Amino acid sequence: MTIDIHRVIADELGVAQRQVTAAVDLLDGGATVPFIARYRKEATGTLDDAQLRTLDERLRYLRELADRREAVLGSIADQGKLTDDLKAQILAADTKARLEDLYLPYKPKRRTKAQIAREAGLEPLADRLLGDPNLEPNTEATAFVDPEKGVADAAAALAGARAILTERFSEDADLIGGLRERMWTRGVVTSRVREGKETDGAKFADYFDFSEPFEKLPSHRILALFRGEKEEMLTLGLEPADPTEPEPVGLNDYEMAIAVRFGVSDQGRPGDRWLRDTVSWAWKTRILVHVSVDTRVRLWQAAEDEAVRVFASNLRDLLLAAPAGTRTTMGLDPGFRTGVKVAVVDSTGKVVDTHTIYPHKPQGRWDEALAALAALVKKHDVDLIAIGNGTASRETDKLAGELVALASDRKLTKVMVSEAGASVYSASAYASRELPDLDVSLRGAVSIARRLQDPLAELVKIDPKSIGVGQYQHDLAENKLSRSLDAVVEDCVNAVGVDLNTASSPLLSRVSGVTASLADNIVAYRDAKGAFTSRSALLDVPRLGPKAFEQCAGFLRIRGGDPLDGSSVHPEAYPVVRRMADSSGCAVDTLIGNARALTAIRPGEFVDETFGLPTITDILSELEKPGRDPRPEFTTATFAEGVEKLSDLSPGMVLEGVVTNVAAFGAFVDIGVHQDGLVHISAMSHEFVSDPRDVAKSGDVVKVRVVEVDANRNRISLTMRLDDEAGASKPKQRAEGGRAPRRTDRGNGNGGNSGNGNRGGRGNGRRQQEAPQGAMAEALRRAGLA
Repeated sequence: MTIDIHRVIADELGVAQRQVTAAVDLLDGGATVPFIARYRKEATGTLDDAQLRTLDERLRYLRELADRREAVLGSIADQGKLTDDLKAQILAADTKARLEDLYLPYKPKRRTKAQIAREAGLEPLADRLLGDPNLEPNTEATAFVDPEKGVADAAAALAGARAILTERFSEDADLIGGLRERMWTRGVVTSRVREGKETDGAKFADYFDFSEPFEKLPSHRILALFRGEKEEMLTLGLEPADPTEPEPVGLNDYEMAIAVRFGVSDQGRPGDRWLRDTVSWAWKTRILVHVSVDTRVRLWQAAEDEAVRVFASNLRDLLLAAPAGTRTTMGLDPGFRTGVKVAVVDSTGKVVDTHTIYPHKPQGRWDEALAALAALVKKHDVDLIAIGNGTASRETDKLAGELVALASDRKLTKVMVSEAGASVYSASAYASRELPDLDVSLRGAVSIARRLQDPLAELVKIDPKSIGVGQYQHDLAENKLSRSLDAVVEDCVNAVGVDLNTASSPLLSRVSGVTASLADNIVAYRDAKGAFTSRSALLDVPRLGPKAFEQCAGFLRIRGGDPLDGSSVHPEAYPVVRRMADSSGCAVDTLIGNARALTAIRPGEFVDETFGLPTITDILSELEKPGRDPRPEFTTATFAEGVEKLSDLSPGMVLEGVVTNVAAFGAFVDIGVHQDGLVHISAMSHEFVSDPRDVAKSGDVVKVRVVEVDANRNRISLTMRLDDEAGASKPKQRAEGGRAPRRTDRGNGNGGNSGNGNRGGRGNGRRQQEAPQGAMAEALRRAGLA
């Protein structure tokens, strides 16, 4: 009997099979995970979005397995070799590896030595020697000598028999499965530096003489090892046992397993030695290679899965970072030679002014730049200054700090923001359509300003992989990473909700049930007909039918119209709200936000065939605080004055910074020196930490103490245990394939090393209290701000 996919998934999730079946039916019917999690709780028994994502992934895997199973059965049947027992084993195979093990003996292959030996008539010799060890191999082989068939002598006959047995041993599915698991639990990975690569491969120095059991290797270490091998700095070895242990006398444990499986034992009989040597030969030349390849794949898949999970988690934190809100914002895209690009956007994100200033070397037109910024602040009543965290960011932050100090009456706030992916957006086709009259270089400043106002709304315009908050992302499978990151973006967008009348096409395309073309149609309709006044008006949009409306309506918000259209209550549930209002003796608009009236409502009275208690409870929660934003309040960090580069750091300093990336081995923190510092997982808390994200997330403002500064390798070791003495509690750290990359003029989503080259956090430099004097003050006075 074949595997029941729904039952398997139900067992893995620890839920009832009917819940899985309902979710699968909804997914197959075109429903999205956010829609099912939010509006179909009764059908799935309140499966949440995380459970549904896992269900979706497992459903994909098990269906692929089922398709492959049918192909394997068909292939073996066509060969006339499908027995009832073999069919039962194939139908029961619960992993792709097990299925391929069973198929291996029947898989079409090139002519092997074993096949050539069979064609020469040597299989009976192999069967006789394996079946009766009392036979003397050379004597038996003599009868099979046939020069016309390529068997010149007894030695050739025995070599052919050994090839046949070697293939037979290596294609035993149960044996290979057992040996594979044995190697996984007992094996060790080793690495050595390649000759002459000691200097070039310095970033992999901790792996120059390294070994660790497979089961203990964390994801980031596996990826670092494979990266070192790929860059030809390291030589990796996958050992079936600890290489430091003494070699066993006779057969090793793996060879003994083969011998036991096929009844081979050394009892002093004439054929025993030959059979024992055949077992060793099969292990060393065929089986070890096979299970080593499988182990390598398994290591990689485990590391890749974890790396994708980390990337997705960091992306979620970045997308759900606190928005500064609808405030006029000036975006500064720092640069030296090419100048600092400036863009001012109003409270809706519309570009109202742009400029380029040259305050830094080689031009050094500081006062002129300050005066220009001051004029823009006054002209547009700027509230926020967003500074990209790339090259020249601290120098530009200092410039902004002087501006803030001089315009103290305006209560300006300057914030360092991640410019990860800004160059990708600037050169994109969408940016060309959105900002057709702006030079590519200025578009980056616009993006920096807007991502401070609303990180989610702006970052959805960029390919998630280009945001660069992962580890070794360019080593990962493109489809797996994209699928995971797209799911994160979809979940985040729908969790927050989207303003139908202001959302961009890329943002709308992430709403449940809205495709890219449908998003374009919504924007085109809005531009032609004006703002939407009700959710129901969506049905007038070309190609937006009832199914799409059902999926998207609850996640789209319309302000200023029907109050329910500004909430997450789905239109299909509006009649329920009206019944609630009638029972409370008030209108719908007065019921919303009325805690006393809502508390008096008994949820059970409104349960019917369509809406169960979970949905009624959700409706009441939403009516209490309609359109609530799940994102945190906007906060900023304060970078220490005078700490701008690596050489300014010294052990013992306590600094404030922003978490930019969280990996399996710890968290990277931007402390304002163009190089993220690492808080190793062992230094994140006095308590044991199994997952760094339990302690810190991207965008968090944290205080850290400097433990060590390694200028040669551009590494900063930090601790969040502020009572640790400097230098006394440095955690043991392994190289993670290199340092966190230095900042570049643009975050490019590289993430190739263990850290994050694209800053994902925000920081607010400390305001200077005294107004500057001299030429700079005069320039500001001329601008009307001093």
